[in-house]
Amino acid sequence: MTDKTKIAAQFIQAIPHANALGLQLTHIGHGEAEITMPYNEALIGDPKTGVIHGGAVSAMMDTCAGAAVMSHPAAPGGTATIDLRIDYMRAATPGQAITTKAECYHITRNVAFVRATATDEDTDRPVATASGAFTVEKR
Repeated sequence: MTDKTKIAAQFIQAIPHANALGLQLTHIGHGEAEITMPYNEALIGDPKTGVIHGGAVSAMMDTCAGAAVMSHPAAPGGTATIDLRIDYMRAATPGQAITTKAECYHITRNVAFVRATATDEDTDRPVATASGAFTVEKR
């Protein structure tokens, strides 16, 4: 694991909201990241259906996208979200974990661009997709 990748992994583990959501970093490196959030009844947004709140999904996607930027070979260090658009496609299936995969596909001197997809066990039908822009920290 490269130093940047290790730093990104440690950063995610230290974020209070990541701990509260139970986010688990399952892959990171070369501008890609994957995070899984286990089903947790405390995160239910609609008690009648048992569906996880969209805010939890949003936070997971933002965190995963930032990790992808931090692990990109051309990114010198930390990052912050400039803009993040999330399109919710469907409710996640109650009882199932949600996994987000993010890819940092382009970096300029100041901005990194990321795409992300969140799925439950039905990986052919996304729960949500995201595209965003993140700062590129100068050294």
